[in-house]
Order: sequence, then structure tokens, then C-alpha cells
Amino acid sequence: MTVIESVAEMREFIAQVRQQGKKVGFVPTMGALHEGHLALMEEAKSSSDTVVASIFVNPTQFGPNEDYDAYPRTWQSDIDACQKIGVDVVFRPHVADMYPQGWGTWVSVDNITEKLCGQTRPGHFRGVATVVTKLFNIVQPDRAFFGQKDAQQVVVLMKMVRDLNMNVEIIMVPIVRDPDGLAKSSRNIYLTPEQRTAALVLSRSLLSAQQMVIQGQRGCRLICSEVQDKIAEEPLAAVEYVQMYSFPDLQEITTVRDKVLLAVAVRFGTTRLIDNMILEVKE
Repeated sequence: MTVIESVAEMREFIAQVRQQGKKVGFVPTMGALHEGHLALMEEAKSSSDTVVASIFVNPTQFGPNEDYDAYPRTWQSDIDACQKIGVDVVFRPHVADMYPQGWGTWVSVDNITEKLCGQTRPGHFRGVATVVTKLFNIVQPDRAFFGQKDAQQVVVLMKMVRDLNMNVEIIMVPIVRDPDGLAKSSRNIYLTPEQRTAALVLSRSLLSAQQMVIQGQRGCRLICSEVQDKIAEEPLAAVEYVQMYSFPDLQEITTVRDKVLLAVAVRFGTTRLIDNMILEVKE
């Protein structure tokens, strides 16, 4: 496995790969890798000749009061995990290379970034879209792999790729969970043992919503209300949002039809966790 830190060296590597006619699979990460990230890499391996993973804690997607400085950075264990799973190249750019002095160009995706996480994290998706555009320009992948846990992010990037005629396919990989149901997240390490136990209410509430739909409930307001009530029963949980939108276009709906995204954001102490489920009705 090769580690590349220079943008120029990464471009040179990709040029050589392209000359050989190989397909490139790309997994952008911010490090602190867990089984969810590794599932993305496995998926990339299964459909690509060369797999590139990036590790870059992107400052532009963090708000002024968010956890950029405290975000977990576990470089050695991340490298070990990438090597074990068979990644070909880890791209670890420097902030100064990604955002050089005088930099001032943004990529903004309208209409779907103002809801869900965009309500309380203004500028977050602009930072995500900008850095992913830059990474796509450098790595030039055929396919890029992202996790369903950040479903809104996946939708934003799909729209960005379509709108800007980018020659890359976005692949969404299902959520990876611990055996007790907690969705894998780099921020789980912030949880106390009590908060981690409390956080299991997220997957339980989503499963209860799924059961409601299976039993014939179609009203979005009632389903969201039930999920919010279940989460609120947990004293350590502070609900930020419980919302449902059509998927993947994230439009307002009142009734469950076709595919629907049910998404939640909840704080446990200072740790903000998100989770979701895609509900599908075939009528």
C-alpha cells in the first residue's frame, strides 16, 4: 500500500493507472476509521481495479462551534486498517494544499441542503460539496463510495455530480451497525457508557417506525410523532429533528409512498448522532 500526501504525486499516480486502463474506486473519509468505512472499501474493492481512500479532516464542513479541533485523528490505526483491507493508495493531503492562501471558491448545492442537518449546520454541505469536488478533481475516480448513515450527504453529492456533469458514479452503501443496533460513527467514542446505552433508542425508534409502515400506517406526521415520543422517553436524549422526506429527492411529503427517508438527529450530552432508515412501500 502507498501513502501519498502531495496533490501532484496523486495526479501522477492516477495518470499511470489511467494509462493502464484500470477502474478507480474512491472512498473519501475523515479518518477515525470504523467498520462502516471498511465496508465502503470492501465495496470499492469488489468493483474496482485500484482503490484509493483519502483521509482528510476537512475544516470547511465544521461550524465555528463544532468539533474540528477535537475530531478524532487516529492516523496509525487508520493506515493499519486500510492496509489490512487491501486499499491500494491512501491519499492524505495537507490543509494548505487543499485550501491554499487566497483560496475562495465554493460549490453550493441548492434546495436539498437547507433541511435536516442543514437546518442546524449552516455551511456544512457547502464545505462537503467543495472538498469532494476538489478530491474528485484530484483522484478522478470512476466510482465513489459513501455510507447511507449520511444519507443527506449522499443525495447532495449525487445532485452535485449530476448538475456539474461529473464523470463519476456515486454508490451508497448500507449502514453498518454494532450487534446491539447502534450505527457505526467516528463520534461514538465521545459517548460515556451511559450515553452509549441511551443511544440505542435511535435504532429502536426507527425499527418501530418500520413496523408501523409494515402494518399499514402511511401518515408521515403520525410516524414522526411516534418516533420522537419514543426517543424522548430516554432522559439522556435531546432530539434535534425527526423528519421524513421522499427519497432520493428529499421533497416534502405527507404520506409514505415508494421510498421515504426517515432521519433523526439526537444529542447525548455534547455528542450529536444521526441515524436513518429508508422505508419502501410497494403498492
